[in-house]
Amino acid sequence: MNISLPDSLKAFVDKQVSQRGYGTSSEYVREVIRRDQDRLQLPNLLLAGASSAPTAPVNEACFGGLRERVRGAAQVASKTRSRS
Repeated sequence: MNISLPDSLKAFVDKQVSQRGYGTSSEYVREVIRRDQDRLQLPNLLLAGASSAPTAPVNEACFGGLRERVRGAAQVASKTRSRS
């Protein structure tokens, strides 16, 4: 797919690529499209959540378990990076 942009938009994309650390303008455009997809899906996800059956209330134990899972995943990722 090829996209033609007027000079002003091309300059904007080039600036975003250099300032925000994208490798290419294609990476930037893909990210913008993904964000737009997410934005368009959000209302449907919210409606689905609102119409779903209630669940058990979230408490501190639930958050504690989530924290432990995140810490464990971070440790695994850290070990994997240090081996590289």
